Amino acid sequence: MAAVVWLEEVGKDDVSVVGGKGASLGEMINVGAPVPGGFAVTAQAYRDFINRSGIADSIFEALKVDVNDPAALNGAADRAKMLVLEANVPEDIEKDIRNRYREMCKREGEEVLVAVRSSATAEDLPDASFAGQQETFLNMLGEDQVFDAVRKCWASLYGARAIFYRVEQGFEHEKVNISVTVQKMVNSEKSGVMFSSHPSTGEPEVIIEAAWGLGESVVSGSVSPDNYVVDRKNKKILNKFVASKEIMIVRDQKTGKTITKKVPAKMKENLVLSDDEILKLSEQGEILEKHYGIPQDIEWAFEKGKMFILQSRPITTIKKAGDEAAESKEGGKVLLTGLGASPGVATGVVKIVTGAENLAKITEGDIMVTVMTTPDMVPAMKRAGAIVTDEGGMTCHAAIVSRELGCPAVVGTKQGTKTLSDGMLITVDGGKGKVYEGKVKKAKEQAPAQATVSAPSKPITATEIKVNVSMPEAAEQAAATLADGVGLLRIEHMILGLGKTPRYYINAGKEDEYIDELVGGIRTVAEAFYPRPVWVRTLDAPTDEFRGMEGGENEPYEHNPMLGWRGIRRDLTDTDHFRLEMRAFKKLHDMGLSNVGIMLPLVQHVSEFRKAKSLMVEEGLNLEKIDVGIMVETPGAALTIEDFIEDGIDFISFGTNDLTQYTLAVDRNNENVADLFSELHPAVLTLIEYVIERCNKAGVKTSICGQAGSYPEMAKRLVEIGITSISANIDAVVTVRETVARAEKIIMLRALREE
Repeated sequence: MAAVVWLEEVGKDDVSVVGGKGASLGEMINVGAPVPGGFAVTAQAYRDFINRSGIADSIFEALKVDVNDPAALNGAADRAKMLVLEANVPEDIEKDIRNRYREMCKREGEEVLVAVRSSATAEDLPDASFAGQQETFLNMLGEDQVFDAVRKCWASLYGARAIFYRVEQGFEHEKVNISVTVQKMVNSEKSGVMFSSHPSTGEPEVIIEAAWGLGESVVSGSVSPDNYVVDRKNKKILNKFVASKEIMIVRDQKTGKTITKKVPAKMKENLVLSDDEILKLSEQGEILEKHYGIPQDIEWAFEKGKMFILQSRPITTIKKAGDEAAESKEGGKVLLTGLGASPGVATGVVKIVTGAENLAKITEGDIMVTVMTTPDMVPAMKRAGAIVTDEGGMTCHAAIVSRELGCPAVVGTKQGTKTLSDGMLITVDGGKGKVYEGKVKKAKEQAPAQATVSAPSKPITATEIKVNVSMPEAAEQAAATLADGVGLLRIEHMILGLGKTPRYYINAGKEDEYIDELVGGIRTVAEAFYPRPVWVRTLDAPTDEFRGMEGGENEPYEHNPMLGWRGIRRDLTDTDHFRLEMRAFKKLHDMGLSNVGIMLPLVQHVSEFRKAKSLMVEEGLNLEKIDVGIMVETPGAALTIEDFIEDGIDFISFGTNDLTQYTLAVDRNNENVADLFSELHPAVLTLIEYVIERCNKAGVKTSICGQAGSYPEMAKRLVEIGITSISANIDAVVTVRETVARAEKIIMLRALREE
């Protein structure tokens, strides 16, 4: 086969020639799918290049290193990539690439912007094994840029992570080649993902997620997309869920670069797709499923009203047997539809919760229905058989906690608290996002499905990827993400679950009982991760969360509890309780759990850190053997970080929710100003960069545990400025790890270009 081929010249059986991406694109073009045109530089062209230029033996010799030695691994990567980037590409191969791009421009009638994507392949090795290991270059213009990008894609075959991955998986470097696809860019106004059948149950329902701008926002999870459901049998739209879409990723018309910007206010609550577009996509999804003979996960886009299919791959998450859909169909009528936020099916009695004052009404197995859950509702959520909310998306509090608990949940129903009433018997299907009247047949025989996090492969990243944990019950699930540790273990959820305030235990002379509760909860998580670090945040519950608990009668009433008596402020005035926390930490270390670190919240002055350390020493803690750090949540802590460094902090972690609202004077829970809340505000980023720069110079570890760490745009920025680790919610660990891996690749390649 020629060194360069048009995509329409290849198909699904040509993975060894053009990689998985090229083979899939070519196959779809040949069945008439609206795929942007382009060409592929074959894997054989790459092999021909390294053989004829005489660098093959040198490359493979350079790769014979101990990949567990970072210095040796990085040195091997540098040498191999340098060989590829500096060798002379045979004139005929370079000419073929340049000529094909020029021919492509002639086809389009203009010089076109293209996406240049790499795809590793080898004999008897599935292309998917190398997904995400190589590089992609977007918005390339002109034959020089295109040829340069192809060469850099070739070099990315020898990135440090790619080398490590192949060795760890037992793949021989000599057998791995790389193909490069060059495809016309789609400057989409709207885009997203489509499942040709339900991704959990396999039912003939097309699920479409859509957002404004380029598809990266949906694929990466950085925006809550619209969600549409189409019944393939009747060709009818069953449901249209309109999300509030805060950001969009677009191509800057001046620079040609990809940027993130806010969605205009008038578009936030608008439907992204018209009914005609929804049905048009659904039809295309069904065509592709029939062609491949298996349900498909499809990326799509619309530009100037024209639909494009960008990628299609098999769905691998459909249950083989005992799926909940078959049972759901035998239930009563559908009362509500929302987002299936946590899988599983449960039947129970409705209990409407309007606030913390009526949480006690939730008994074991009840269906908890509320506008939106809050942290003080966690004890009741643990008792609930399922959860239904009016508001929220896949990353809201209810969704995250439900997945940690393995509790079925449907969020964003809009009308849950109005449609349902106390005492009703309903069935909640957290996989399908539906609430049924009455009891679904056999549902009572089925335990709620435990939420799982799939981490089939773990890209090696220099930036550590950690996980946030809210409760000990989620320890096993959190550890299954293969996270590098716990960046935030909240103890307030453990305390709220006791139903009694710390002051109750102190006044009742039950301090040892309270300490044992803390030790038991923290120990569960610490043992699941040992020897990986577990940073435990001391008490950070606002006063209003304790007021409804036994022993909370004397909690002060505060106009704004978020700015009040919480975090380190409470620790250093209610020192009786702080001492109990420290005794719990001492017990844990005496047990040999040396991986437990102490993290102090809401610090704003180094004097607070000093007082806390003094109390720790008084309680017998050996600070030489325990990592002690602070949350950077206030501008005060950020701007005086050098004082904390001088006083000996071991680590810091950014709490971006608080840091943002305190920097911008925006109450993140106030809907009137919520649109002003942005963790990407230049002032917030400046504070973060200021702290990281000084901590890096001093050898102090830096992390982020706020929700913003899960946003791809923020994760990329943090990697660029040198953060030590990023701690994400359980369901976001895999996505953040992949985002970080891509960001690190870009940085490495940029450094090579600048040399």
